[in-house]
Amino acid sequence: MIKVCKFGGSSVANAGQFKKIKSIVDSENERKVIVASAIGKSDKDDHKVTDLLYLCVAHKKYGMSYDSLLEEIRKKHQAVIDELGLSFDLEAEISRLKDLLDRKENKDEIISYGEYLSSRLLALYLNAEFVDAKDVVSFNYDGSLNIELTKEKFLPFMETRKKIVVPGFYGVLPNGIIKTMSRGGSDITGSLLANIIDATVYENWTDVSGVYVADPRVIQNPKLVSTITYSELREMSYMGANVLHDESIFPVKEKHIPINIRNTNKPEDLGTMIVDSSDDKDSVITGITGKKDFEIISVAKQGSTNEVGFLSKIFGIFDNYDVPIVFLTTSIDSFSMIVDKNSVKCSIYELANEIKTRLECDEVTVSGNLALVCVVGRNMRAKKGMAGNVFSLLGDNGINIRTISQGSDEISIIVGIDEENFTKAVSCLYEGFVK
Repeated sequence: MIKVCKFGGSSVANAGQFKKIKSIVDSENERKVIVASAIGKSDKDDHKVTDLLYLCVAHKKYGMSYDSLLEEIRKKHQAVIDELGLSFDLEAEISRLKDLLDRKENKDEIISYGEYLSSRLLALYLNAEFVDAKDVVSFNYDGSLNIELTKEKFLPFMETRKKIVVPGFYGVLPNGIIKTMSRGGSDITGSLLANIIDATVYENWTDVSGVYVADPRVIQNPKLVSTITYSELREMSYMGANVLHDESIFPVKEKHIPINIRNTNKPEDLGTMIVDSSDDKDSVITGITGKKDFEIISVAKQGSTNEVGFLSKIFGIFDNYDVPIVFLTTSIDSFSMIVDKNSVKCSIYELANEIKTRLECDEVTVSGNLALVCVVGRNMRAKKGMAGNVFSLLGDNGINIRTISQGSDEISIIVGIDEENFTKAVSCLYEGFVK
């Protein structure tokens, strides 16, 4: 039995957190592979090391000094070294980082330095073998992960008797240039390594005790979900539940490896287990989540339903503007495309005008101020009247529904509402279905 353990930024925020990690890792010999994020915030006024590195890059770009930022990065790591009594040449590493900045080297290599440094220190403290992600995690030139090559590079390290610490968040392209993942990418590194070694469990240690039915920032003391499926979590992650990077699900799902979300500060909590499927029938609703900042582009043209290729032409225009469609709702001769506000910030009216003129539409309208609220549950398909109950709860609370979407697998119902009603909508759905 082998477990892969990923520790997030809050879990490596300071020396005290390093001590908690050691206690967790040493408590089970199966915890063989450890993936670490960059040092995070110790409190709300603190700065994440990754954010400081992004600022260094920005200061360099605009000709500003970044010496004070490097000093803050140095102090955060030195504090860990001093309190844990580690022997580590931090000055040499900071000097190397400064040299990369001075020479305007690859931005991704600079940004990856946070994970590199925290993992070096954690490996020393755990008396584990440090394996640099650039020596094992491989990307293709299109940015996709090369799982087979990563496996070929990483498996020989598993022969060591020591535990292994690998930095998350980055790897290398075929030409050896370092490439980072999107923010939160350490989750993906952990999932990838779990896939490669056929881990028994992928433990993702963070600062919460698992996945909650609703966002604790919206609902006070929401119910904890003990078991959730990959599909449900994927829906919730995409719609705003930020416990786990949504792309980290795919590598472990392929091998049916469960993910266990655990709390570094409360290791006695069992957390949430994310599995391929579950026979649990106790709850109909698994999660209620959502997010704001969406726009609707509505298209109407008489006879368009019978016009072959009409929708593909619309999609082609969206492709030309590099704008992904989040959801599509349809009725007879009218279509509404829901898009992320940020993806069309500079082009929404040009895009709408091109659709209207090229496709000779009767009307194309743009409207914003849209929030999406998602009700997720693997048992909803077996419960009659679920959609009606959602609509009734919202209607009884004076919330107008602007869009409706339900997938063919019937594990989620997504409604579009005015942003001003977002908190109210989540609250009334939680009260109606969970409490």
